[in-house]
Amino acid sequence: MSENTKKLPLLPLRGLLVYPTMVLHLDVGRKKSVSGLEQAMVEDNLIFLLTQKEVSTEEPEAGDLYTIGTVAKVKQMLKLPNGTIRVLVEGLDRGRVKNLEDGDKFTSVEIESIQERQEATVEEQALMRSILEQFEQYTQISKKISQETFASVADIIEPGRLADIIASHLPLKVVQKQEILETLSLDERLKLMLRILSNEREVLGLEKKIGQRVKKSMERTQKEYYLREQMKAIQKELGDREGKEGEAEELREKIYEADMPEAIEEKAMKELKRYEKMPPNAAESSVIRNYIEWLTQVPWQEETEDLLDIHRSEDILNEDHYGLEKVKERVLEYLAVQQRTKRLKGPILCLSGPPGVGKTSLARSIARSLDRNFVRMSLGGVRDEAEIRGHRRTYVGAMPGRIIQGMKKAGTVNPVFLLDEIDKMANDFRGDPSSALLEVLDPEQNNTFSDHFIEEPYDLSKVLFVTTANDIAGIPPALRDRMEMIHIPGYTEVEKLEIAKGYLLPKQIREHGLTKNEMQVRDEALLSIIRYYTREAGVRNLERQLATICRKATKMLVSGEKKRVVLTDNNLETMLGKRQFRYGKAELENQIGAATGLAYTAAGGDTLTIEVALSPGEGKLTLTGKLGDVMKESAQAAFSYIRSKAEDLQIDADFNQKNDIHIHVPEGAVPKDGPSAGITMATALISALTNQPVRKEVGMTGEITLRGRVLPIGGLKEKAMSAHRAGLTHIIMPQENEKDLEDIPESVRKGLTFIPVSHLDEVLKHAIVRN
Repeated sequence: MSENTKKLPLLPLRGLLVYPTMVLHLDVGRKKSVSGLEQAMVEDNLIFLLTQKEVSTEEPEAGDLYTIGTVAKVKQMLKLPNGTIRVLVEGLDRGRVKNLEDGDKFTSVEIESIQERQEATVEEQALMRSILEQFEQYTQISKKISQETFASVADIIEPGRLADIIASHLPLKVVQKQEILETLSLDERLKLMLRILSNEREVLGLEKKIGQRVKKSMERTQKEYYLREQMKAIQKELGDREGKEGEAEELREKIYEADMPEAIEEKAMKELKRYEKMPPNAAESSVIRNYIEWLTQVPWQEETEDLLDIHRSEDILNEDHYGLEKVKERVLEYLAVQQRTKRLKGPILCLSGPPGVGKTSLARSIARSLDRNFVRMSLGGVRDEAEIRGHRRTYVGAMPGRIIQGMKKAGTVNPVFLLDEIDKMANDFRGDPSSALLEVLDPEQNNTFSDHFIEEPYDLSKVLFVTTANDIAGIPPALRDRMEMIHIPGYTEVEKLEIAKGYLLPKQIREHGLTKNEMQVRDEALLSIIRYYTREAGVRNLERQLATICRKATKMLVSGEKKRVVLTDNNLETMLGKRQFRYGKAELENQIGAATGLAYTAAGGDTLTIEVALSPGEGKLTLTGKLGDVMKESAQAAFSYIRSKAEDLQIDADFNQKNDIHIHVPEGAVPKDGPSAGITMATALISALTNQPVRKEVGMTGEITLRGRVLPIGGLKEKAMSAHRAGLTHIIMPQENEKDLEDIPESVRKGLTFIPVSHLDEVLKHAIVRN
């Protein structure tokens, strides 16, 4: 074995490294390490210190240890009460492991000792100066290394020793310290040390900046906490136990509980901080508080779960309303798609029709069938745009618009929202509310609805909007385009009878404290009430008449006048007085110059007798009966057609020069208009001019052109009902309206014969009785 080769006991170190010339205390507890120390003390007090790669290894083997370590001298050894040994060691030289022998008592290593030169080259001296300059700056920032330590390091002239000593004073990881220990070239070791020092100085500078920032923040927080506590104490002394601080804390809790989107919550907290800084008597303080409360009260995430049972929903809709098949079908379609996709946007339905047909109550039934919350907003007479979008917070008494107010009332983000009487909105200098509704009712925009008061986007895409209107012509085209129109034309007599029996009468009997045994109304009495005491498309007046009957019946029962009231057609007038309305009836015999037309009114269908009288004159055409422009034009068209076809119709060619013609529609106080009286007027005119009667059992409807073509009309269902009620048996109608026959109730179709026609010649063939 050469002079540089030695065999020494091994002392493995965990998370620790000893450089040459370093003096350090070590605590040794492992049995083999203790035995190695004892062996060293027996021989020449030398031991080899080698660092483990992993701290957790209990019994390290050759692969678990680095190959370069430090030869150290044991200067002192002391046994501690807990069984471990505290030893003082001094590093001497670097050593490289050549062989490791793992004995039973201790591990010994054969090492090659590495000697270093003490003199520094010129380049190394320059590196040493740079290192000392960097180390000085480091000690000034760190404050953990004393000036005495720096002074002692500055006196070192050996390049290797300088690098080792400085490395021992830096908070480096074991891997970095081992890298320095394994760098045997003095030049390379100094360069490595310079890089490490520069990096550590930068890290320490950043640490210091961060520490100062954190300290300032902590000082500010502590100051705020101290001031708040002082304020609480002052308020308590003054008797104001809650005070503004209590209100602010309450608002903070509400903000956290509101489950707002992140951006909205940030806005609310920002406003709350402003609120806390303001004096309690500041005018803006109440404005901010009101704003925060609105943000916490509006639903942001809360929603009800739809009961997607299509059969249950159908039962509820049928239970609440009779008829209205198209609306019910549309709601059930929505439910079916929702059940499949789970993510359909709420449709915008517009229920249009006359008053009293059940538009509003139908919207409520839709909400019940979906098990959603229901909220209603009436738009009748709304002129101010701020009613929809809200006021800006700069105004005194500012509030959100009625859309946001409705959402707050609903409490969920997916209610059924009824916008009632949407056709009754107006506009003036305060803005156009119908234009403000465009964003609300546009499925592509309403997920970011902007209210001037809330100022943050609000999602309305899950709301099922239902709107109602009496006349869709009153809705601006742009707004109408965003809605799905469902027209409810009104109820027929048959439907009104079923509604009265199944819904209205039981309701009125219940509300007036009666029982079914005490109060009974026969079907013929109900039918007479519908025909002679009401004239409407809906059932509002019908319900009022039934309420009148129930009141009178209750009075009879309470006074003891009767024990049971049964209303029939015979005693109806004693309850409701004389009949208020009459309906046209079929003529008893064929008439010359009189034809029965069928009319569609807002209250349903009716028959209309058109009369023509001829008198000697100069061809003057007179129209009476409060006719509208369209009916006057129909009369003119019929007159012109007859003049052009006089020869074919066997009429004198100069009839218009010898006769004055008077066309009259009875009940002159009632305005009449519409395009469907053309063939009726033409038939009555031809009957008068040819002196041939019109069949009494025939009613007719259809528009006429100058060439005699018959054009389609609307309201065939209602017109057929009126014809059936009047006792007519045949209806002449445009051929293009055959598709509408399926809408007519089966009971009505059975009693009528429908004659589709496409030309006036066909009308005359079925309507005129030839002599």
